[in-house]
Amino acid sequence: MILEALVTTLDATGAPHLAPMGPHVSADFSRLTLRPFPTSNTCQNLLRHGEGVIHVTDDALLLARAAVGAAVVPPGRPAARVNGYVLADCCRYFEFRVTSVDASAPRVRIEAEVVHAGRVRDFFGFNRAKHAVVEAAILATRLHLLPLLEVASEFAKLRVIVGKTGGPDEHAAMDLLEAKLRQAEAAG
Repeated sequence: MILEALVTTLDATGAPHLAPMGPHVSADFSRLTLRPFPTSNTCQNLLRHGEGVIHVTDDALLLARAAVGAAVVPPGRPAARVNGYVLADCCRYFEFRVTSVDASAPRVRIEAEVVHAGRVRDFFGFNRAKHAVVEAAILATRLHLLPLLEVASEFAKLRVIVGKTGGPDEHAAMDLLEAKLRQAEAAG
């Protein structure tokens, strides 16, 4: 199963880097498969350090900001068992170590084992607006791959869901993602 999450890695200077990622997770959360693009900072950081932290969060606005490169790494603390960074306001987290790397495809396949897990706070629960923002954020990371008219059509549908069921953060997240789409359309 794919888990939409946030991953923190450490860059070459040791500073935390934040990115959205959808790793495949085992049912017991003991193993992860990450598939970053080889040019991404996350991929380069994992190749360099071989460790990171996956975060389960219900913060749709942070996820949207991370998806479009507008996120400042929020407060956190050092990880317990890896050279990594745990977000202070996540629901759960999974510290992991890379066990193998396959760079033979367009996306690097990184296998990892979870070496420590923790819980920070309860998950908000299922909310259609939060899920709509997740879908829109995923689309926003693919603006260079998908027809923009198709993305705009999907955004319009997702905006209706956010309008009906979202709070201020979800509305702000959709505003941010729609602005990113407008930039891509203008760049044409």
